[in-house]
Amino acid sequence: MLFQINSMNQIIGWIIVFAALVICNELARRTKMGGIFFFLILPAALTVYFIAIAVAAGSGADWALKNDTYLYMNGWFHYAKLYAATAGCIGFMMIKYGWGIGKKDWFKPFPFIIVAINILIAVGSDFESAINGANAVGGWWKSTEDVWLNGGWWNWVNGIAGILNILCMTGWWGIYHSKDKNKQDMLWPDMTIWFIVAYDLWNFTYTYNNLPTHTWYCGLALLLAPTFANALWNKGGWIQNRANTLALWCMFAQVFPLFQIDTKFSVLPVLYENIDAKTGMDLAKMSDLGGAVANTKVQGFIAIIALAANVICLAVIIKRSIEQKKNPYKNDIWVGTKDYEEAMARADR
Repeated sequence: MLFQINSMNQIIGWIIVFAALVICNELARRTKMGGIFFFLILPAALTVYFIAIAVAAGSGADWALKNDTYLYMNGWFHYAKLYAATAGCIGFMMIKYGWGIGKKDWFKPFPFIIVAINILIAVGSDFESAINGANAVGGWWKSTEDVWLNGGWWNWVNGIAGILNILCMTGWWGIYHSKDKNKQDMLWPDMTIWFIVAYDLWNFTYTYNNLPTHTWYCGLALLLAPTFANALWNKGGWIQNRANTLALWCMFAQVFPLFQIDTKFSVLPVLYENIDAKTGMDLAKMSDLGGAVANTKVQGFIAIIALAANVICLAVIIKRSIEQKKNPYKNDIWVGTKDYEEAMARADR
């Protein structure tokens, strides 16, 4: 058991989030106006809102100091993730629609660069938790957003898995747009199920260990939504799906953080099963955990699984590269596999 599920509301909340992410991704990818609204207009409006909160809070304004975004989503990680993901969405639209430098061959590695940056942001957060946990009683430390985290060796293990995951991205120049009339998708055919599974396991472990009060949604619903779309109707478009859903979720969570941490939809991992708390808000209100023992067995187990998955994926990549006598980053190495061929059938070459 990974989570403390004790109410049907928690299941319903998960279904709502999953369905909303899938639907919003479809609205964003199918038309230019959908993408422009979600990834240009909406982020611009939210940026004005975030700046207003920061300036007002700095001036001591009561409304800003009590604002949910300021209280619960004011750490560096959430803003970095939101804008890095949004930058990815914009860059992907430039490629698939041929806007500006998006039609240049040298710009094709942009998807790799932005994904690598996103992974490194999470790796940095993992290492931060490991260091803070090592210097805290029982591994417990409280983040700037009032979340009690438990840092340990599992963070180092998963951070290494994240670094290996970057090396598992192959065929950096094998980027296309789909050949349908609306150019709905940016395709990365060499990003097959091998990478997707390795990424999902690593990222779930990251959220479980570092965003525990959010992971029921950002570690499961958010990861499964793009994988679901890629498996059933958008083959080759996983990375676009992932960027879209990630940016959309980050915007929602930044503005409405209490949905995850202080409503009937809130879910906590088994990490906190020895602590008298039912929601993330209950945890935030605790000045200390009274020497409570963390259930870290799951944290360590999934970190090892994530590392193993990425080691195996990278080993297969090296093996195929040697057999094909190809540089796996300059060339596509998954040619001939089912995922690759189905994605290429959709590509405008």
